[in-house]
Amino acid sequence: MTRSVIEEDLNIEGNVTSKDGEVDVKGKVTGDVEARAVDVHPGGRVDGAISAETVTVQGAQSGRIKCTELSLVKTADVKADVTARTLISEKGARLVGKVQITGN
Repeated sequence: MTRSVIEEDLNIEGNVTSKDGEVDVKGKVTGDVEARAVDVHPGGRVDGAISAETVTVQGAQSGRIKCTELSLVKTADVKADVTARTLISEKGARLVGKVQITGN
């Protein structure tokens, strides 16, 4: 699986797509992110929709999240409408928005 990294000093305005890969966001993306897996690292930010099988948020995200498995780390700050099959959230993670957990 291919891994693409958006480093801390990189700001992207536009959509990011990696159909069969992973996208690590350490910088800022203003646009939608679509991949097999998306990880928003501490200090990273996505202002747009995220669509992936697995999504891990350690940084900030606003927009919409659609995934199979969503993990929110204690440093996560999410302002989004969420649709996921499963949700794992650590104590301290913030999530504001409509949440729909579909289960198996």
